[in-house]
Amino acid sequence: MANVLTRLARTIESRKGADEKKSYASKLFARGPEKCAEKFGEEAVEAIIAAAKGDKKNLTEEAADVLFHLLVMLSARNVKLEDVYAELERREGTSGIVEKQSRTK
Repeated sequence: MANVLTRLARTIESRKGADEKKSYASKLFARGPEKCAEKFGEEAVEAIIAAAKGDKKNLTEEAADVLFHLLVMLSARNVKLEDVYAELERREGTSGIVEKQSRTK
């Protein structure tokens, strides 16, 4: 069974080209991938502020917004969540320091 992120990613993907009056994701897609990225950034900043303030409830809510907008941004650039999962699996068990050093620049 698919997890909530996978289900959400599928729902978001299905909103491409949908009625903008009925779908927030569709409205974001219509504004272009740059706007989707900008909105993700705004939500990330809001999560950072909530974390800095130690506001657990607000951080939880903002983290959900961040994940939603990340999925919209990925979809706007045709990056599949499965590809992100595969990359995380590739990195699993590897030190973050070692993995970062292995990246080509």
